[in-house]
Amino acid sequence: MPTWPRRGTASPTSCTAAPAGPWRGPPRRRAAAGSPPRVRSRRHRRPVGCATLPGMSEYDYDLVVIGSGPGGQKAAIAGAKLGKRVAIVDKADMVGGVCVNTGTIPSKTLREAVMFLTGMSQRELYGADYRVKKDITISDLFARTQHVIGREVQVVRAQLHRNQVDLLTGTARFVDPHTVAVQGAHRGEHHTVSAEKVVIATGTRPARPPQVDFDEERVLDSDEVLALEEIPSSLVVVGAGVIGIEYASMFAALGSRVTVVEQRERMLEFCDPEIVESLKFHLRDQAVTFRFGEKVVDVKVSESGTVTTLASGKRIPAAAVMYSAGRQGSTEELNLAAAGLVADNRGRLSVDEHYRTPVEHIYAVGDVIGFPALAATSMDQGRLAAYHAFGESARELAALQPIGIYTIPEISYCGATEAELTSSAVPYEVGLARYRELARGQIIGDAYGMLKLLVSTVDRTLLGVHLFGTGATDLVHIGQAVMACGGTVDYLVDTVFNYPTLSEAYKVAALDVTNKIRALDRFGG
Repeated sequence: MPTWPRRGTASPTSCTAAPAGPWRGPPRRRAAAGSPPRVRSRRHRRPVGCATLPGMSEYDYDLVVIGSGPGGQKAAIAGAKLGKRVAIVDKADMVGGVCVNTGTIPSKTLREAVMFLTGMSQRELYGADYRVKKDITISDLFARTQHVIGREVQVVRAQLHRNQVDLLTGTARFVDPHTVAVQGAHRGEHHTVSAEKVVIATGTRPARPPQVDFDEERVLDSDEVLALEEIPSSLVVVGAGVIGIEYASMFAALGSRVTVVEQRERMLEFCDPEIVESLKFHLRDQAVTFRFGEKVVDVKVSESGTVTTLASGKRIPAAAVMYSAGRQGSTEELNLAAAGLVADNRGRLSVDEHYRTPVEHIYAVGDVIGFPALAATSMDQGRLAAYHAFGESARELAALQPIGIYTIPEISYCGATEAELTSSAVPYEVGLARYRELARGQIIGDAYGMLKLLVSTVDRTLLGVHLFGTGATDLVHIGQAVMACGGTVDYLVDTVFNYPTLSEAYKVAALDVTNKIRALDRFGG
């Protein structure tokens, strides 16, 4: 019987014959008390350093996923569910990806902490000065955030472990199209793994203009907000995209004087203008100043604060400046050239309808491929990429994708906008419901929320749903489901909704648009 070496110490000459049973890897080492479990696959794998034996794959894994965010997780788990040998690679402090550590989860948890501590959702009932805590500190906000991040990382690790996916911690770098080197945090922690298929799900990072001196204290990017040591008395937010407006609304709720600078003439251009105007009105009521059509040319930093200079000559003093002017694909460390890949000038990868890159066995999913760059869509992209890689049949990504913007108050929509329908010459009518007209809206103190339905005047099908206010990102799914089934506004008219709920807004808006369509018919429209 030949001697089978431990992984990592094998020599090709020692592997001359197969053992009696399948090789199941080295003996498991007991983890130190309190340390996270070391995840190892229990599936059969070729011993590292050994020649390929009959019945063995020439690769260490069937699938290696680079990046453990939503897209990477789902790709890895989908591959494992198909019975494949799967490994996922990410840095030790980034398990769960940007989504869990610096992006979606921290920012949304921070928003909930802000909403609760400032009493924002109760001020309509108890007055504009109402607060749960008068002097809110940064530690009050981030204590909850760090707790949730820690729990989410545990969930990710547990899911990978349960599905027998190897978690390899370190920085991934292509050696060739099928081989990835993993460099650990410490010197000497270096090894390579090979795979038949590879999925890149490395996400994005904030774009940093080269002329701006980011010091992580006064001048920050959106990922560094979590490192603030105190709530700034005033803040300049550069960029009125989703991330910029979300943080602008949070700091305005905390009492910071916020100025938003945006090169374009309006914000959130992809959203319904009426909904955006409602948000702008609400933010202006929170003393937010907007500078549209303006470009930042310089930021000066001193011990007392910052001065931001605009191309128009305006100068804005503030305690801090936060840049949220776009994001860059996190591909610079991958050595893409070794894999035969090239990223665009924003670090993003091009893919086909199956999320396959120009290199046939390499796929890319999530924010690193660009629009829509949402955690929800990334999850489905990862699953579908893994299915296609291994020839598993699957439906394409659903055409109807809900968009959620977690401002205070929040925005959400699904389907067409009025501008899109108008440009396509699609006849439609609008139905509106205001939260202040609902008993539930009065109970929770939301007098500004609204729901807007866009309905075809030809066949009464639901074409679009747009919401602003409490629970918008949850309520949108009712409209999404009706549209996905090809439903008409009559379904919403005939449906009985619980009372008192915000869901009743659908019935109110449906009755509103039905009456408008009836008026058209009555007058011969």
